[in-house]
Amino acid sequence: MIKETLVEYIRNGIEKGWDIKALSNYMEKDFTYREIATLIARIHLFYREARLLEGEKVALVGKNSVHWSIVYLATVTYGAVIVPLLPDFRPEDIQHLIHHSDATVLFAESNLFEPLDPSTFPQVKTIIRLDDFTPIQTNGKKGAAFFEQWDDLFKKAYPQGYRKEDLEYPPITNDKLAVISYTSGTTGNSKGVMLSHNSLAANVRFAHHHMPLDPGDRIVSFLPLAHTYGCAFEFLFPFTLGCHITFLTKTPSPQIITKAFAEIRPRLILSVPLVIEKIYKKQIIPSLQKPAMRILLQVPLIKNMLYKVVNKKIYQVFGGNFRELVIGGAAFNPEAEIFFNKIKFPFTVGYGMTECGPLISYASWDTRKLFSCGRPVDTLEVKIDSSDPENVAGEILVKGDNVMDGYYKNEEATREVLEPDGWLHTGDLGTMDSEQNIFIRGRSKNMILGPSGQNIYPEEIEAVFNNHPLVVESLVVSRDHKIVALIYPDYDQLKKLGIKEEELNDVMEDIRKETNEKLAAFMQTHKIEVMKEDFQRTPKRNIKRFKYK
Repeated sequence: MIKETLVEYIRNGIEKGWDIKALSNYMEKDFTYREIATLIARIHLFYREARLLEGEKVALVGKNSVHWSIVYLATVTYGAVIVPLLPDFRPEDIQHLIHHSDATVLFAESNLFEPLDPSTFPQVKTIIRLDDFTPIQTNGKKGAAFFEQWDDLFKKAYPQGYRKEDLEYPPITNDKLAVISYTSGTTGNSKGVMLSHNSLAANVRFAHHHMPLDPGDRIVSFLPLAHTYGCAFEFLFPFTLGCHITFLTKTPSPQIITKAFAEIRPRLILSVPLVIEKIYKKQIIPSLQKPAMRILLQVPLIKNMLYKVVNKKIYQVFGGNFRELVIGGAAFNPEAEIFFNKIKFPFTVGYGMTECGPLISYASWDTRKLFSCGRPVDTLEVKIDSSDPENVAGEILVKGDNVMDGYYKNEEATREVLEPDGWLHTGDLGTMDSEQNIFIRGRSKNMILGPSGQNIYPEEIEAVFNNHPLVVESLVVSRDHKIVALIYPDYDQLKKLGIKEEELNDVMEDIRKETNEKLAAFMQTHKIEVMKEDFQRTPKRNIKRFKYK
C-alpha cells in the first residue's frame, strides 16, 4: 500500500490551484478550484444532514460535465463510495445496477432519469438532478426541508464564505473502497469492479511522476468519465495537479473534438485508437497512394521532408500544442503505428484494464519500443504465464497496488480472475522482453487454434482488414475450423465509387485475397460474410464478440 492518499492528492490540487481555472463545460462558464471546493463542501453538508455513512454507495448517472466531477470528488473525499454508470447503458440496465450497487443516493441527469422507474431501486432514498442539484425525491419531510434551506445552512456553516483554511477532508485510508465501476450492465452478468483509494492513488501518483503535464496546463476530456481510463487520466490526474480541464459534454463527433482541440490547444491528449486510425485511413493513406507521391517517397531527402510536413499537419489537427498523445483502451492498428512511428509523431500506447484502475504499463513516446504497450508501472508486478515469456505468448498476470479488491457481490467471478496470493488474470495474451516491454497478442478467449496447432490471434488479422478504405470494421471468427471474416463495409464510400449491391461480393472477395497476401498461410481467411448493419457494441463501443461466434 502506498503512502500517498487520493484525498491528499485532491486537497493539494485544490490548494495549489485555488484561484485559477479548474473545470469547464465546453463553451460554457469556467469554474475555479475555489468554486469547485465550495460546491464539494455544499454536497458534504448534504451528506452529513442525510446521515450518509462512510462506505455507503452514491450512484452517478450522467455524461461528462463539471457537476459530474463535483459529485465524484465530493463522494470520495467524504468517505462514501461512488458508483459511476455509463450513460450509454440501457435504462433497464441502469435500474438493475443502481439496485445491485445498494446505492442510497442517486445523482442523475434529467433526460437520463426520465425513462427510469424508481420503484426498481427502492433502497435509494434521495434522488438529485445532476443538472442543477435540485431534488427529484427526498427522504421524507426532513429531507425536503434541507433542500429548501440548503443555501442558508451553508452560509451558517461558513459565514465568511468558503475559504482555503476551511479546506479539510477526513483522513480516509487507502484500504477503503472508493469506486464500484461496472463493466457490464446486463442482469446476471453484473461485474462491479471494486477499486480502493489505494488503486486510484497509485494511478494518480504514477501519472504525476511520468506523464507530461504541469500545473495550469489545459486538457480536453472527451473519453467517458464513468470508465476508468478517462476518469484517471483526463480528470483525476490533471485535477490533482492543478490543470484546467474542459469537458465535451455531448457525444463527441470528430468535428467537435477537432474544433475543441484547435480552441483549447491541450498539452496532453488521451485517445482511443479509433480517432487516430480514422485520420490515417481517411486522410493519410489516400494521399500516400497517389502516383506522384509514391515516386517522391522513393527519394530519401524528399521523403523525409514530406514526413515532416505530414507530422506537422497531423499535429495541428490535435491543437498543435501537445507534448504527447496517449493511446489506450484497445489495440492500435500495426500499419498505422509503423507509419506514425516513422514520421516521429509524439504518440505512445499504454495498457490497462478497469480491474487495475486502469493502468498496467506505459512508456513515454520517446522511450517506447515499437508495437509494445510500455513497461509495467512501478506499483505492479507483471509476469507472463509461459514457458518462454519473451517468445511464446502466455496470459498476462499482474499483482500490486493497482489491482481491484474484487467484483462487488460476485465472489464466483472474483475467484475466477483473482488468485488468493493477489495475482490477477487479465485474460490478455502477451510476451515481455528482457527490458520488460510488454507486447499484447490478443485476448485469450478470442484466440483461435489453427488446424496444425498454431495460435491465431484474430485481432492481428482484423487490423489488416481494417486498413482497407472500403472496410469500416471487421471481426474474425472460426466456423467449422475455418477462419471467416465478418466485414462491415463503408457503404458511403461504395456509393461514391458507384459500386452496386450485386458487385459487393466480388469486391469483398478481392479484399479477402489482397489481405491474405499480407498474412501467414495459417492465418488466411477462408471467406467473408458481409454485414448489412454495424456490429452490436458495448457502451464502451467494443464489438460484442460473443454475439458472432
